[in-house]
Amino acid sequence: MIKSGKGARDRVVYISHDAAVTLAKYLQIRLITTERKVFLVEKGKFRGKPISVRGIQKRIEYYSRKSSVPASCHQLRHTMATQLLNADADLVSIQEILGHTRIKTNNSALQQTLKPESSERLPPCNGKSHGRSVTTMDSY
Repeated sequence: MIKSGKGARDRVVYISHDAAVTLAKYLQIRLITTERKVFLVEKGKFRGKPISVRGIQKRIEYYSRKSSVPASCHQLRHTMATQLLNADADLVSIQEILGHTRIKTNNSALQQTLKPESSERLPPCNGKSHGRSVTTMDSY
């Protein structure tokens, strides 16, 4: 669970078994602190402080350059959403995972990179086309 994520909304984060095992190992070796945030800066003047969003972005950029694999946080997030859609996940679930409050935001973002045959499954971006008539996550 992310407390007070972007937009001050709590969000459930799904992780694989391998990621859960790795996270548990990290928590056993990370700095001993009363800090409730999970990921901490490990060296320098900010040692023991929560890593910032920009700090995570910089790490992704570093490893992207090092591996010669183009990647960014945005690309990873978008790829995950596209893969969920291609695996027939419903739009409301994708919307919830991404933290979007309007289904129209999902449709616009996913429409840009889907293959033509996949994008046929997306309803028009009018915000009213989901089968459950859910257009916001505010009621959840």
